Amino acid sequence: MSDQTEAPAKAKGKKKSKAEKTEKAAAKVVQAAPPAKPAAPEPAAEPAQPIGQLSSEQRDMLEKLSSNLARAALTAQGAIAEAALRQAERPAGLQTDPFHVAPALTDVMGRLMSQPDRLVRAQADLFQRYLELWQTAARRAGGEAVEPVVSPERGDKRFNDPDWVENPVFDVIKQSYLLTSNWLNGLVSDVEGVEPLTKRRVEFFMKMLTDAFAPSNFLASNPAALREAMESRGESLVRGMQNFAEDLARGGGQLAISQTDYEMFKIGENVATAPGKVIFQNEILQLLQFDPSTEQVHEIPLLIFPPWINKFYILDLRVENSMIRWLTSQGFTVFVASWVNPDVELATKTFEDYMRQGIYEATEVAMAQAGVDRVNTVGYCIGGTLLASTLAHMAARNDQRISSATFFAAQQDFAEAGDLLIFTNEDWLQDLEQRMDAAGGVLSGQAMAETFNALRANDLIWSFFVNNYLMGKEPKPFDLLFWNSDQTRMPKALHLFYLRKFYGENALAKGELTLDNVRLNLSDVKTPVYVQSSKEDHIAPARSVYRGAKLFGGPVTFTMAGSGHIAGVINAPVAKKYQHWTNSDLPATLEEWTAGAVETPGSWWPHWAEWLRAKSGKLVPARDPAKGKYPPIEDAPGSYVKVKS
Repeated sequence: MSDQTEAPAKAKGKKKSKAEKTEKAAAKVVQAAPPAKPAAPEPAAEPAQPIGQLSSEQRDMLEKLSSNLARAALTAQGAIAEAALRQAERPAGLQTDPFHVAPALTDVMGRLMSQPDRLVRAQADLFQRYLELWQTAARRAGGEAVEPVVSPERGDKRFNDPDWVENPVFDVIKQSYLLTSNWLNGLVSDVEGVEPLTKRRVEFFMKMLTDAFAPSNFLASNPAALREAMESRGESLVRGMQNFAEDLARGGGQLAISQTDYEMFKIGENVATAPGKVIFQNEILQLLQFDPSTEQVHEIPLLIFPPWINKFYILDLRVENSMIRWLTSQGFTVFVASWVNPDVELATKTFEDYMRQGIYEATEVAMAQAGVDRVNTVGYCIGGTLLASTLAHMAARNDQRISSATFFAAQQDFAEAGDLLIFTNEDWLQDLEQRMDAAGGVLSGQAMAETFNALRANDLIWSFFVNNYLMGKEPKPFDLLFWNSDQTRMPKALHLFYLRKFYGENALAKGELTLDNVRLNLSDVKTPVYVQSSKEDHIAPARSVYRGAKLFGGPVTFTMAGSGHIAGVINAPVAKKYQHWTNSDLPATLEEWTAGAVETPGSWWPHWAEWLRAKSGKLVPARDPAKGKYPPIEDAPGSYVKVKS
C-alpha cells in the first residue's frame, strides 16, 4: 500500500505549508515544468518576480493551484484514514511479507555475499555505466548530440512522453532508473548455485520492486503528470485523489485500481449477447446451447469448458470477435459451460465434483439434447486441465463419449509452468488457506484479480495508477478489462487441490494423480487432440503447453499463435491480426517444432475449424435450442454468469 499512496502523501505535505510558501513552491514548479514541445532559445533569465508583483492572472492561477492542492491533500488524507481504520479491523490481513520472499531473498543474497569477486565486478560495472551517463549528460548540456547510454525495452510504454527524451533532466532521470533497475535484476538473475524456484521467486519480486519505483509512478518525476497538473491548475490532482478515494472504498479499504469504466458494460446487453438458451443447470454450472446461424450443422456438437476461475463470456465479448458466434457461423452446434460463482455453501466442492458434475454431466446432457452418442470438446486454460484429467479418467473406464478434444492455452505438465508457480510454495498456500477460512471457505474474486494483475504489473497496475491518480483521468471503456475484473470466487477444497497437485506436485504429468480411486495416465488417452498455445503466454507458456501435448497417447496437432494468453486465443479472422505457426510433426522439443513450423498471417481459427470439421460428422438440419429434449430454463447468457463476487 505504501508504494501506491506515495503521490497522495506528497500532496498531503503541500497542505501543511502556509499560503505564501505554497505560492512560492507553485511558482518554482511553473518555472521547472517541462514544455510540451521543445522551446526556442530564450534570453538570459530575469531576476525572479516577487509574489507581490505577479499579475492578477498569475495570482489567480497560483490561488487556484494552491486551493486544488489542498483539496487533493484533504481527499487523499480522508481516504487513507478510512482505509487504515478498515484495515485495523482485520489486522490478520496486514502482512510484512505477503509474497513470502524473505527466505528466498536471504538465500540469494547469501550466495551473492559468498561470491565477493562477482559482486565487486557488478558494482564496478554499474559505476562505469553511471560515469558514461554523466559524461553524455555533460556533452549534451554543451550542445553535442549524443546517443543514450541505456534505452527502455521495446514495448515499454512508461516512457512514451516526448519529454523523457527531449528534456535533459527527465532523460537523465529515466536513464538512471534503467541503469539501476537493469543492474539489480541482472544481479539476481546471474546468481549461481540457488534452487531454481527460489531464484525465480526473487527475480519476480525484484522485478516487481523495480517496476514500483519507476520515476513514471511519481508526480515529481513524471513530466506528463506535472504538465497536466499545471495546465489544469491542480484540477487533475483533485480528480486523481477522488479516483483514489473511490477505488479504496470499492476495495473495502484495499486499493482496487479501476481498469475500465465498469458501468459501461452490462452482461447480456453489450457483452455476452450471442443468442441461445440455458438448457440445464446443477450446483456448479449452467449449460448453454446457442442458436444456429446456418440451415445445416455438423452432426457431432461442440462443448466448451472455459476456466472456472473466469466467466465464459471471454468467448463472446463483442459481435465481431465472438468465438461463439463465429463457430455457429461455421456450422457447429455450440454448447458452453457457464460455471457458478461459488459461495460458502460450495466451499467443500472438489476437483472430482467438477469432473463429475461438470464434464460428465454436461457431456451427457449435450449428447441427449443433440441426439448423438459423442461430442467434441474444448478446454480453455484450467478448464483444459480438468478436461485432460477427465479424458484420462474416461480412458481408464473405456468411456469413449468424447470424439475429440481441443485445448486452448491449457497445461497438463507443470514442470515449466508460468510465473504462477511462485505463488504455490507451502508458506504461500498456508496463508491462502487462512484467508479462505476467514472468508467461510472461498477465495475472493478480488484476491484472484490481484494475483493475475501482479504478473503484469506495468500493464495492469502502474499504467492505471498513473492514468487514474497522477493524471486524474478516467479509465477508458474496454470490454476485455471489464471481463478481466469480473473474477469468480474459488472453493477452498477445489483450489488447494489444484495448486498442490498440479503446480506443486505435477501429479498428472507424472502419472501419480488419482480421481475417484482411478489412477490417471495421459498416455492412455487415444482421443484425437488439438493443442493451441500462444507465443507470448505468461500464464501457460508455450514450452509448458508443448510438454503437455507430448503426454497424450493418440494423434496430436500442435499450433502456436502470436500474442498472449487471451489475445492469442481470442483472435477472430476478421481482425487480420497476429499470426500462427503449424507443423504436422511433434518432435522432442518446442525449439525443434518451431524450427520446422510454417508461419501463416492472421488467426489460427480457420486451421482449427478445418481439423474440427473432419471430427464432426455429416451435416444435419440445424438444432433449435428451444426444441430439444431439455426445455429451456432461461435465455443465454443465463443467471450464473451475472453473479458478482
